[in-house]
Amino acid sequence: MIDIRLADPSATDVRPLIEAHLAHSQDAGPDESNHTMGVESLREPGIRFWVLYDDEIPLGCGALKTLADGTAEVKSVHVAAAARGRGLARDLMAHLETQARHSGATALVLETGAAHLQEYGAARKLYEALGYSYCGPIHGYPEDPNSAFMRLDLNTEG
Repeated sequence: MIDIRLADPSATDVRPLIEAHLAHSQDAGPDESNHTMGVESLREPGIRFWVLYDDEIPLGCGALKTLADGTAEVKSVHVAAAARGRGLARDLMAHLETQARHSGATALVLETGAAHLQEYGAARKLYEALGYSYCGPIHGYPEDPNSAFMRLDLNTEG
């Protein structure tokens, strides 16, 4: 049974997900364009971290970082390689959207790899299908040819 719940990124069963996410990001683009958060960064104030479990087996994770401009940044969305193709990333993204709406965020924003970084093609395709649109750099990020920035406006009244 799929269950998404708040979790401690330093938990022993969760660390492999974060380490796999870090490894993917390190292999996908140049270091100066890598904005992936490690365990300690995911434990900082203003960040909420969730894990998707299937019968107590952690298969995916994602986080929200509250930004000073009233938006929430999607961070560290990762699904274990063996669990891909089941729609779990879509489930995580829907959960993050619901949480952002409940917290009063005006929009969800994210940074992912630019179009020339093929490793991020599936992620960009998912975000596009979920209604995200491309935008300029989001709060706290410089212009970067290796980054694609996306935004999903939220109706916080409903």
